[in-house]
Amino acid sequence: MGRITAIMGAIKDKASQSKAALLSNPTTTSLNLAVLRATTHSPSAPPDLSALLSLGNSSRATASALISALMDRLHRTGDSTVALKCLLTIHHVITRGPFILQDQLSIFPASGGRNYLKLSAFRDGASAATLTLSAWVRFYARYLETLLFASRILGYFVSASSTAPENLGRDERISAFLNHDLIRDVDSLVVLIEETCKAPDSFLLESNKLIHEIMRLLSDDNFSILDETLSRLTELKQRMDCLSFGDSVELALALRRLEDCTERLSVLFTEQKSSIENSSSLAIELREKIETSTRVCKERRLLSFSRKCESARFPARVANFEHMVRISSDKYIIDNNVL
Repeated sequence: MGRITAIMGAIKDKASQSKAALLSNPTTTSLNLAVLRATTHSPSAPPDLSALLSLGNSSRATASALISALMDRLHRTGDSTVALKCLLTIHHVITRGPFILQDQLSIFPASGGRNYLKLSAFRDGASAATLTLSAWVRFYARYLETLLFASRILGYFVSASSTAPENLGRDERISAFLNHDLIRDVDSLVVLIEETCKAPDSFLLESNKLIHEIMRLLSDDNFSILDETLSRLTELKQRMDCLSFGDSVELALALRRLEDCTERLSVLFTEQKSSIENSSSLAIELREKIETSTRVCKERRLLSFSRKCESARFPARVANFEHMVRISSDKYIIDNNVL
């Protein structure tokens, strides 16, 4: 069955390339062929994207047409291998693609959000192996959707932040952010970490080079994501006394979610144990400070409320006391008259 599937895949690839060469106009033929050659049905190995990335660096119109061709290929296929190769291509555009290609990816379509890549219902039921790969397709699409969404919030692709020009002077730039902006960034990064933790546990395809390449890219991303998160948490640590009650609560919730991801991240990326532990330790430290501060504020409010209540009852106590004295005095007078 595997051999038959490979033959059928090769036939489909040849037919698709012939169709693209015949029906496409000259300006888009080379783009469509580049996408088809990078996302073949076989072999199950990461595509060579050097030619495709170079082709997309010529002009904005070319980059836009290339992204459109890639998305069209992704949305039309029902083959898990082709879908994973398309997603890997998108991921490589994010991590090492030319700026003009990254820019076109970030605005396609005009509005992102959930199900950006429209693969939440993807299912390749050709075999048990393709069903497993289908789970990876759904996960990987969700992850890339979240990565694109988080990158829009941060203003740059976080997975490429370690080498991006935007990373220069990052600490100075972050120090100028408002508290709300920092917490918003942390929340978006934690959402991305949570999505990473949803990677399938099924590693029955240990020899599948596509899965290995995906995990390699996820590992690189996670290192950058933790670095971005730590830089913002370090800045927030210095501002703990300046956070409003609402900001403190929102940050504490994000920190708790980050802590919950520690164990899963340690399983997925054993080589990043130090970075994972550092982020977890700082998250725990900040959350405990927030909870202590919140508890103290609550106790102070309760004490203040109690004192106000006591103050409100004081006139009534005084009135009752005067009444008691007056009654006693009347009794004394009466008794004195009797005497």
